[in-house]
Amino acid sequence: MKEKLIEVKGLKQYFNIGSPNEVRAVDDVSFDIYKGETLGLVGESGCGKSTTGRTIIRLYDATDGEVLFKGEDVHGKKSKKALKEFNRKMQMIFQDPYASLNPRMKVADIIAEGIDIHGLAKSKKERMEKVYKLLETVGLNREHANRYPHEFSGGQRQRLGIARALAVEPDFIIADEPISALDVSIQAQVVNLMQQLQKEKGLTYLFIAHDLSMVKYISDRIGVMYFGKLVELAPSSVLYQKPLHPYTQSLLSAIPLPDPDYERNRVRKTYDPAVHNYAAGEEVKMREVAPGHWVYCSEKEFQQHKATY
Repeated sequence: MKEKLIEVKGLKQYFNIGSPNEVRAVDDVSFDIYKGETLGLVGESGCGKSTTGRTIIRLYDATDGEVLFKGEDVHGKKSKKALKEFNRKMQMIFQDPYASLNPRMKVADIIAEGIDIHGLAKSKKERMEKVYKLLETVGLNREHANRYPHEFSGGQRQRLGIARALAVEPDFIIADEPISALDVSIQAQVVNLMQQLQKEKGLTYLFIAHDLSMVKYISDRIGVMYFGKLVELAPSSVLYQKPLHPYTQSLLSAIPLPDPDYERNRVRKTYDPAVHNYAAGEEVKMREVAPGHWVYCSEKEFQQHKATY
């Protein structure tokens, strides 16, 4: 039996509640993340995937629903000490390596911020040793410790962001589009580094992205979001071979392949939400069509999926 590290149950994150421009950024989303795995979360811009990640880690207070980390409610009332311990076990790597590092701080102080807050070094010497080791772990060197963020390239800054997240020895890392601001050649290096660290340190990732080819490469399972809803969840190989929800099919049909013949004849599938004009009172929810393969559908669609699976 795999151990559940994160359980998300009926999570909702609404903005401007009650006003005409109310936004249901995350609308009744549920999934689990198992210890040691990478769950990919994909969807177009504005679908709610980053908001989901930020709500899990308490950057936003949830409107409704539960997030359990090792069985404990993340959004429940916590003492300062419990909150500090939770913050240490869950870390985030942000999308923009330019905006997420304080330009006035030296690299050593950026990386050691968490070490200082959580008292993880007994002396200044131990603190610097930890910083040097972290820099080397992410493929940089100790000479970089005395520089400022503006002296680094985008890929190097993202490595600094990873080092900062690792400094407090977390169990779970939310990577919010960590490669979308980087050159393609650098993207692969950062993803390979994350996979290597996962093996070495037994980390669990929620990897948020919109690049489906990269998500397939790094993820064990993939969840697809559309307009605040989770519409499909399956092991990554299954999702690519047997996409069931029309939106997932549309996303996958848009992936370019380095094959001119294929590209000339590629048929793009467009997704039209109107195909799902459900009757009033018809229950639409996540249903398990095959072991581990969940789709957001009505009972009628569910039976059709099962018949053709």
